[in-house]
Amino acid sequence: MAMATMEEIPQSPEAKLGMRVEDLWDVQEAQLSPTEKLNACFESIPVSAFPLDPSNTEIEIKSDATLADAVKILAGHNVFSAPVVDVEAPEDASWIDRYIGIVEFAGIVVWILHQSEPTSPRTPSTPSSARAIAAAANGAAFALELEALGLGSAATTAGNFFEDLTSSELYKNTKVRDISGTFRWAPFLALERSNSFLTMLLLLSKYKMKSVPVLDLGSGAIDNIITQSAVIHMLAECAGLQWFESWGTKKLSEVGLPLVTGNQIIKVYEDEPVLQAFKVMRKKRVGGVPVIERETKKAVGNISLRDVQFLLTAPEIYHDYRGITVKDFLTEVRSYLEKNKNASPMLNEYVTCKKDCTIKELIQLLDQEKIHRVYVVDDDGDLQGLITLRDIISRLVHEPRGYFGDFFDGVLPLPANSRV
Repeated sequence: MAMATMEEIPQSPEAKLGMRVEDLWDVQEAQLSPTEKLNACFESIPVSAFPLDPSNTEIEIKSDATLADAVKILAGHNVFSAPVVDVEAPEDASWIDRYIGIVEFAGIVVWILHQSEPTSPRTPSTPSSARAIAAAANGAAFALELEALGLGSAATTAGNFFEDLTSSELYKNTKVRDISGTFRWAPFLALERSNSFLTMLLLLSKYKMKSVPVLDLGSGAIDNIITQSAVIHMLAECAGLQWFESWGTKKLSEVGLPLVTGNQIIKVYEDEPVLQAFKVMRKKRVGGVPVIERETKKAVGNISLRDVQFLLTAPEIYHDYRGITVKDFLTEVRSYLEKNKNASPMLNEYVTCKKDCTIKELIQLLDQEKIHRVYVVDDDGDLQGLITLRDIISRLVHEPRGYFGDFFDGVLPLPANSRV
């Protein structure tokens, strides 16, 4: 295969970064395997070289902000997550004491859903209802508010659930710090500008972080926030370079993808209540699921935790429904986005690929569609697997033995539901 020349490659910041990897690739020892070469290249580049993402910088949420305020901030800046600043930290606090974590759009609603679910009857030593759980954690008034909303039952699926929620004292008064440590809550595990690309790639893949803040230790401020999507975009811009082509031209099966097979994929039916679909994702701890037509058993769509934002920011989507289904929800969101071209990011559509797809083709597809997952299907359209951004990054590099040393000291152990 003829490699693209430098002139043929768009000189975006990401492409220039790819050229830097190319220069390092050319001087690696011949006996090294391609993976070992890539590891060595990425270990030699500091994360400070990663292009800045203006949309993710200088956006912070104070720990005493309410859930309602946090949603407004995230929606207003068109981002899914932001660092949380501890308002009780002294002015001269180090970054370790200044930040308490990263809150996600989906995490806010997932926390609310968690409050609506009773604990297992097999654990009698713990509170057995949403009211008891809330009373133990946040006081009787909080629990009564949940009960007033009808959140004591796991079967709560009415379309007016979120309408009641967004006008409730629970939503208006609960602070961001109150949901710290819950599912979808990421610890504030930051990198210094001098840390390596390899460290960043491992955190985004093996250690399941959605984003990695990069700090300027001199000012103690966040210099950049690197996301999985940004890494995929960088890789897409490197098409044509020798180091990328040596890896990117491999078929999915050659690099062990998909990691999740067809029978392991969590699914929801299109006639199920959308609230129940979000509860399934919370319970199974997955970020998205395919939507299945009950009669044909074929996948007809995709719904993700990120789509929860539409229930919080676009009440017109559900106000006419008492029990909006997954199908109706997806239809209404598409209609809403057609009318509001400048609204928050587009709905994640159901996008597929075949098993004979190459890594390069898959990366370009993910980058073009701005999505986080692709479903692998056979010639009949039946689900054969699932591939996420994290899966792809995990196949780019590997963790050398003892690589992180004491890196996680002070961060681990974490709450059981944390991602890292």
